[in-house]
Amino acid sequence: MAVGFIGLGVMGQAMALNLVRAGTPLLVWNRSAEKCELLRAAGAKVAPSLGEVFRHTRIIILMLADGPVVDSVLGRGTPVFDANVAQHTIVHMGTTSPEYSSRLEADIIASGGSYVEAPVSGSRKPAEAAQLAVMLAGKEAAVEEVRPLLRPMCRETIMCGSVPNALLMKLSVNIFLITMVTGLAEAFHFANHNGLDMQQFLAVLEACPMASSVSRVKALKLAAQDFTVQASISDVLYNNRLIVEAARESNIASPLLDVCYSLYGEAVALGHGRSDMAAVVRAVEARSAAGVRQATGVTSQFQRGAAATAITTTP
Repeated sequence: MAVGFIGLGVMGQAMALNLVRAGTPLLVWNRSAEKCELLRAAGAKVAPSLGEVFRHTRIIILMLADGPVVDSVLGRGTPVFDANVAQHTIVHMGTTSPEYSSRLEADIIASGGSYVEAPVSGSRKPAEAAQLAVMLAGKEAAVEEVRPLLRPMCRETIMCGSVPNALLMKLSVNIFLITMVTGLAEAFHFANHNGLDMQQFLAVLEACPMASSVSRVKALKLAAQDFTVQASISDVLYNNRLIVEAARESNIASPLLDVCYSLYGEAVALGHGRSDMAAVVRAVEARSAAGVRQATGVTSQFQRGAAATAITTTP
């Protein structure tokens, strides 16, 4: 029986292609039908409608933007939800709040289905190279059935226990990723505006113990001012919000993420939402151009407003 795959965005299309190339029989569907053509050419079957995926597959992988889109695809809250998920295993590979995922699992199990939480760490390039890290959570039998199917898409699968531990793990890792790339953007801005040679800057970065595959890619993008999307500013802002909200719910401080939330929000406001996350440097540049000066321990009005939004916004 074919495996269903719904959601062929920046990440999903590359992930689905790796499954097809590994010989997985795939039935795909996407709201924008033209994104299915590359999969069709690679050997996947394209479902004429969303309902056909549920009728003709038992394991269905979702790589969707957020909770409302997942709910819409599954028909959650409507009479078709039970029929869509009963006797199916739904594999949720997108990023949503941990609380949302726990509720979704409960609803799917109550309707006679199985649920696997499987968020990924990586962006477009690792997705294309099948170098994603996949975090898995759910009932043991469902996870063990799904795990081999996911291997053509990833470098490693990591067992995280019960739902929502995989998403909590993803958000934890994203704290490091977001603050690291934001710090790199600020370092580039500081070096560039002090007139340093950018090739020397890149050479020193490469020689430093902080060097990594992420720093190499993002540093080159900053030096070339090439912000072709791998992980977009808008997506990072969304992930940042999920982390801050989860931190508040658990009474955990998130001081670095509060600052990053402000910067990525400012980058979106400046029109860079669809650019790569390295374009957060534009928000740093805008603050410099505005003559922003902050004493240690003093939070700007802009930051206070964005941090308050991060705390009070609900999914």
